[in-house]
Amino acid sequence: MDGEKRENIKIGMIVDIVLKADQKTGKLTRGIVADILTSSALHHRGIKVRLKDGQVGRVQNIYPYKIINGQEYMDGLT
Repeated sequence: MDGEKRENIKIGMIVDIVLKADQKTGKLTRGIVADILTSSALHHRGIKVRLKDGQVGRVQNIYPYKIINGQEYMDGLT
């Protein structure tokens, strides 16, 4: 899913972000979205979010929900 579009990101989703300190290496940090910080609909480097643990970075990967037998699961993590 596209991390450049704000509409694709919801609070509570699991995402991979790049922290500012890791931009050169591209190291990803996984966490749960607590706040969406980018106000515009699109950002070419990824929508900026704050994770529940307080880390801030730009979304690179999104693990969307899917429903299986009435239960919510995250794609790629089941």
